Amino acid sequence: MIGALVIPPEAASFPLDVAAATHAYLASVPPAARVASDAYFEGGYWLQLWDFLLSSAIGVALLHTGASARVRDLATRFTRVRPLQVAAYWAMYLLVVSVASFPLEVYAGFVREHAYGLSNMTLGAWLGDQAKAFGVAVVLGSIAVPGLYAILRRARRTWWIWGTVAAVSFLAFVITIVPVFVAPIFNRYTVLEDQTVTAPVLSLARANGIPASEVWQFNASRQSRRVSANVSGLFGTSRISLNDNLLARCSLPEIENVMGHEMGHYVLHHIGKLMLQFGLVILVGFAFISATFERLRARFAGRWRVEGVDDPAGLPLLLLLLGAYMFVMTPVINTIVRTHEIEADAFGLNAARQPDGMAAVSLKLGEYRKLEPGPIEELVFFDHPSGKHRIEMAMRWKKEHPPGAPCRDGLDGGGGAAQPRP
Repeated sequence: MIGALVIPPEAASFPLDVAAATHAYLASVPPAARVASDAYFEGGYWLQLWDFLLSSAIGVALLHTGASARVRDLATRFTRVRPLQVAAYWAMYLLVVSVASFPLEVYAGFVREHAYGLSNMTLGAWLGDQAKAFGVAVVLGSIAVPGLYAILRRARRTWWIWGTVAAVSFLAFVITIVPVFVAPIFNRYTVLEDQTVTAPVLSLARANGIPASEVWQFNASRQSRRVSANVSGLFGTSRISLNDNLLARCSLPEIENVMGHEMGHYVLHHIGKLMLQFGLVILVGFAFISATFERLRARFAGRWRVEGVDDPAGLPLLLLLLGAYMFVMTPVINTIVRTHEIEADAFGLNAARQPDGMAAVSLKLGEYRKLEPGPIEELVFFDHPSGKHRIEMAMRWKKEHPPGAPCRDGLDGGGGAAQPRP
């Protein structure tokens, strides 16, 4: 059942005071909830560090103990076909790493999520999803990793260039298949029949040139209370989907704003732009690996028994170097993504014209994202704009589009009907 939008009085009066309206929305969150949300998000900073250190330690251990070389030797006994040897190595490597990192995964993905009231999953259901994710990683890695090592064998000096091309191409492949083949492994997707929601969403899609005749819903409530939606896919696999938490917990203005935001990603070609930008990040990372891999391999050749960059036994070193590079690049990657999210926010406001819907749903996202970070904190750790910045953007838009004000298209300003909080 679609809920009602509640607007603080400070955000319902005109002329609108942007600062007062923003503060009113933020003040509507109970202090205890703010403390919990801040603690959860800040704890995630440390989890990023522990995950990096653990994965690095596992890689070093596999190399220094000679375990990686032994896994390679075992893989060569299975078959003489080189791509199948690499695929076999990948499957065994992933199993070892998954087992070694399992305690941290249990804490981060299950214990901690329940401690903050963010998970709806039983341990059995969570373990089932972990097993599914492992299977997907084995299958996709068995395509990507042999492909990378084929490039490493054939172009030892320029592999970092061709490897980047292959990585971006594989990313496009994954984006294409995920909505149709991967996402339904974890959640049940059905066509949404509620015309109260589908009619305005499809109207919004048609108005912005998105070829969609259906809206899909998926049962994300089996995992958590988080609200989300997406317009995903490429090359004819595009799909408008929203989760059942969005339907159960949000008002129609909130849903329209969320869908306007997601459609902004599609209309503004963010998928293609992100692939290009991430491709440049990967290119620099592969160049870094190309410049450092051989030096480290030669220094520890006797202990590691890695014969060259094209030897699968060197995969832990390759991933260790890539992991270190990506860890250092975290602020850059977050800034790239956050910039696209800000653009989608602006598009969603202009398309859906629901500023209070954006403000209200930003508070729900603030259940697990810090609402008011410091500027450096947001720059480094946030891959989305903070709740405060999103609410400020919405209130600025509302101030410039008061109800009844003429727009360039001749329609009303669309600031939204005021519904003061009782």
